[in-house]
Amino acid sequence: MRPKKIRILFTISNFNTAGSGKVVYDLVSGLDKTQFDIAIACGSDAGAFFKKVATLGVPIHIFETKTPYKPYYTLLYRIWLISKFYKKHNYDIVHSWQWSSDWTEALAARFAGVKWLYTKKAMGFASKHWQIKSKLADFIVTINDEMSAYFPNKKQQALIPLGIDTLYYSPDPFLKPADADSTKFHIITVANLVPVKGIEVLLQAIQLLDDSSITLTILGDCDNAYGQRMIALCAQLDVHHQVKFLGKQLDVRPYIAAADLYVIPTLDEGRKEGMPMALVEAMSMGTPVIGSDITGINFVLKDFRTLLFEAGQPDQLALRINTIKNMPIESRLKLGQDLRTYCQEHFTMDAFISAHDTLYKTLLQDGIVS
Repeated sequence: MRPKKIRILFTISNFNTAGSGKVVYDLVSGLDKTQFDIAIACGSDAGAFFKKVATLGVPIHIFETKTPYKPYYTLLYRIWLISKFYKKHNYDIVHSWQWSSDWTEALAARFAGVKWLYTKKAMGFASKHWQIKSKLADFIVTINDEMSAYFPNKKQQALIPLGIDTLYYSPDPFLKPADADSTKFHIITVANLVPVKGIEVLLQAIQLLDDSSITLTILGDCDNAYGQRMIALCAQLDVHHQVKFLGKQLDVRPYIAAADLYVIPTLDEGRKEGMPMALVEAMSMGTPVIGSDITGINFVLKDFRTLLFEAGQPDQLALRINTIKNMPIESRLKLGQDLRTYCQEHFTMDAFISAHDTLYKTLLQDGIVS
């Protein structure tokens, strides 16, 4: 008899606010459809990227697979409804990419007799809800080498760094025109603009450098309160003529390719970084990078320690920027190529998909045979 396909449901809050949506897209796209029957459940169809996900041709359910804890007297009933959804579609595995500490999704899977795992995407494990979620999980996937300390007694875990399509994120289609202005030094950052991202540190570093040849492009939704504060801060620091806020862009590659340097200045507080894919994308594009020395960023750049600076310190960041700016162009190009090669050796999409393929089959004792 032919082996039965493993039925997997990927769950995610939405495809509009976080980089993990692209990772889920790549994973769904790369898994062997002759072995896996895949569906997605998310809470919203908002955002331009959702339309791209829809082109994958897999079922997408606009359905919340988690529920608020309160009111407690109806909690079990609401969890049962989620469990009923799992049973209706006969899933074998639910792989959660939800960002929160919610454990109702995991309990619903227990009620349904479905294997449930989650990918730990960001740092932070303080609440009791994270502990409950992790105890209920059949397996936990971590994405940097410090996360395992959160689960010292859980054997059912593995480090699987996020993967990137290095052919898609390649500088080759975006060669700079011969008449590009070589007197300017272009910096770029790409972020979901929230306070932990530390954009103010980058703006303060630009002010400290006092160099009119330096320009900065910021990609990310700037219509929220933090984004508006950063726009106002540019005026206060008198660097507004050097900084452009271009909002959220579906394809960041042309902007990264046009830059001389990518900076990720995340603060050492709050949720912090798990494995920042915008940083990996810039590296894969062959663009020199600088990042704050915090978990997640220093995992990606562990073999490039000189590209790190102490989080929250604009003076250190300014020194790092100046060092790269003053490099001979040949040295800068070599650094970019070294970063791209590193991605090709450590963060490939093939390795990422292969690791998940093996994990799903192992979780079900090498598959289900009818």
